[in-house]
Amino acid sequence: MEIKLSKFSELVDQNNPSEVLKSVKNIFSYYYNQEDFIEIEKCYEKTKQLFDGEFPGYKACNTYYHDFFHTLDAFLATAILVDGYNIAEKLLPVKLVKNLFNAALLHDVGYIQENIDDEGTGAKYTQNHVLRSVVFLSKNFGLFGINHKDIIPISNIIKCTGLKNNIKDISFESEEENITGVILGTADILGQMSNREYLERLLFLYYEFKEAGIPGYKTEFDIIKNTLFFYKEIMHRIEIIYNSIYIYAVHHFEKRYNINENLFLTAINNNINYLKKIIEDDSTNFRKKLKRGNIEEKEKLLFGKV
Repeated sequence: MEIKLSKFSELVDQNNPSEVLKSVKNIFSYYYNQEDFIEIEKCYEKTKQLFDGEFPGYKACNTYYHDFFHTLDAFLATAILVDGYNIAEKLLPVKLVKNLFNAALLHDVGYIQENIDDEGTGAKYTQNHVLRSVVFLSKNFGLFGINHKDIIPISNIIKCTGLKNNIKDISFESEEENITGVILGTADILGQMSNREYLERLLFLYYEFKEAGIPGYKTEFDIIKNTLFFYKEIMHRIEIIYNSIYIYAVHHFEKRYNINENLFLTAINNNINYLKKIIEDDSTNFRKKLKRGNIEEKEKLLFGKV
C-alpha cells in the first residue's frame, strides 16, 4: 500500500524513543537477522539509562540540545542512510552495521558528567566531547554489550562526527568502515537539522556554546544569525568531506514510501527558509516566532526556575 508523506516528521514519532527504536529495528531486519539486533538493543537501553541518570557513576544529561532525542535523531538517520546504501550499492556487512548503530548511540555521551563533577553542566565539554565519548566507550564497553575488539572500529566511526576532525587522519580498517564513519557524520547533521524543533533547540545550543566559551555568541540572536553561515559550511562538509552520502536517503524514501525526494533536505531547507524570515522580520522579538517545543519549561529546568 502506498503511503503518502509530506514531511520527514511524519515518518515516525521522534519524541517517542520506543517508536524510533522500532523503526530502526525494522530497517535492520530488512537485511540482517533479528538476533544480531539484540546487541544494538542492549546498547540502546544502556545509553538511555545513561542519559536518564540511571547509569552508575554518572549524572543525568543536562544539555538540552545534545540530549537523548538528538541521539535518537542521529540513530534514525543512520538507519535510513544504511537502508538507502544497501538498496543502491551493496549490502554492508552486519558487523560493521552493528558497530555503526552502536556508534550512533554513543557518539555524544561525552556530554555526560560524572557524579563527582559538580561544576557547570556537560556543555562545558562541547569542544572535546567527541574524545570524551571515545574514552567513555573504552571504559564502559562491556556494560553496553560491546566486544573489546570493536572498541577501535566504533571509536573511528564516532570520530567522524567531530567537525574539526580530518577523516583522512582516521585509521580505518577498510573502505567499508570508512563508509560507515561517513554515514554517521552525515546522519548526525541530517538528524538534528531536519528536526521540526531544530530552530527552537538552537536556543539551547546557544546556552551550550556560551558555557563552553565558544566565541561569537554573546546573545541568543547570535546563534540564530550564525546558523545561516553554519548551514553553508555544513552543506559543504556533507557534500565534499562526507562524499554526498546523504543522497542515499532518497533510495530509502522511494522504496519504502514511494517518494522520490530526500525528505531530510526538504525539512532542512524549510527550517533554513523560516530562519531567514525570522532574521528579516524585526517587528517582534524572534522568540515569539519559535513556537514548537516547550522552550520555557526546559529553561525552567535548566536554570532552576520555578
